[in-house]
Amino acid sequence: MGIPDFMLRAALAGAGVAIVAGPLGAFVVWRRMAYFGEALAHSSLLGVVLGIVLGVLPWITVLGVSVIVALLLYVMDRSKRSTLDAGIGIVAHGALATGLVLLSFVETARVDLFAYLFGDVLAATPHDLWLIYGGGTAVMAVMVMFWNPMLSVVVNEEVASVEGVNVTRTKLVHLMMLAVVVAAAMKVVGVLLIVALLIAPASAARQLSRSPEQMAILASVIGVISVIAGLWASYELDTPAGPSIVVAAIGLFVLAVCFGNRSVRSAP
Repeated sequence: MGIPDFMLRAALAGAGVAIVAGPLGAFVVWRRMAYFGEALAHSSLLGVVLGIVLGVLPWITVLGVSVIVALLLYVMDRSKRSTLDAGIGIVAHGALATGLVLLSFVETARVDLFAYLFGDVLAATPHDLWLIYGGGTAVMAVMVMFWNPMLSVVVNEEVASVEGVNVTRTKLVHLMMLAVVVAAAMKVVGVLLIVALLIAPASAARQLSRSPEQMAILASVIGVISVIAGLWASYELDTPAGPSIVVAAIGLFVLAVCFGNRSVRSAP
């Protein structure tokens, strides 16, 4: 008995997101930016609603809203007149609430709310695969180009600036890549679980790696394993695919914490 086509497409979609989310999630972990990712994820629902209202592909409006929110968060991060954590919370939950309110006025979208919140990877289409792998390839190419500057900024922003690294540009590039991955990951695990797919595999890899590069690669591997395990559990146990993937990722993190080498140092 062969693998159903929809399961194969789901596995390819999830793996495509996990491969890119691994190294990017490593930077989220290193820079303690989980809350930034949460704000982008919550804001993505507003992008979905705008796509429905405007009659365009939701992926486009999700990316647009995510980029705008990323820029807003960066400005807030640099501002000395606002409390960052409070500002992020206002932006994240304000965008989510606005999206939910607007969604209530769009009759045809009410049925899809669960899919937007928790993912609909089993309904992935060939078009979705093109978007995921096209965007993922672009993000990976940019990440390779900016890998050393991004590591330098993680270690010490002041020293990186003295060494000639454009800290502002590097931070903005990182946020733009994060926005692209959030837009792609929404199809796989949904608005509410995107950050878990970013940080759980990276956090697990941190327990097992001896260098930043090793951690980034291992995070991708763990992410792909989480996708496969989660989809298998979903198929066999008839559970929601997106949450099952996240549960698998968290399970691997727990195993890594329990059996990993605690003396390993993978942070730059």
